[in-house]
Amino acid sequence: MKDTMAERTEDLTLPNAVIARIIKDSLPEGVSVSKEARSAIAKSASVFVLYATSTANNLAQKNKKKTVSGQDVLTAMKEMEFERFIEPLQESLEVHKRSQQSKKEQKEAKAKAKKAEEEKKKDLEDGNTPMEQDSVPSIATEVEKETELDGTL
Repeated sequence: MKDTMAERTEDLTLPNAVIARIIKDSLPEGVSVSKEARSAIAKSASVFVLYATSTANNLAQKNKKKTVSGQDVLTAMKEMEFERFIEPLQESLEVHKRSQQSKKEQKEAKAKAKKAEEEKKKDLEDGNTPMEQDSVPSIATEVEKETELDGTL
């Protein structure tokens, strides 16, 4: 079985636009970065990604797992002696989890609404008219009306 993980920085190139945006967002306005510096930062980021991925993957394999988890990455940061990144990374992971959960809930709500709309449309096509709750008189309401008319009860 061939190992498909990139092992050299030449095998992994991060998108220049992403690197440029990170650099721009990290520096004060008015500071410019040379093309050579951007290239060096991109290479450094590639090395870091490879190192973190490899370390997290090794941890997952030690635990007999085929999938690298967020916890594996957090443990890798500690093993790589990047402890100061663990707390911000945990916060980012929590934000990501909440975002994913929210997206899932929105998707489910949208699917439920679509299904209800399709059922309503089908009922109308079949000649059935949906009855509203207020349009169906309850037995108690009918008895009250008769009592008012008769004056009995």
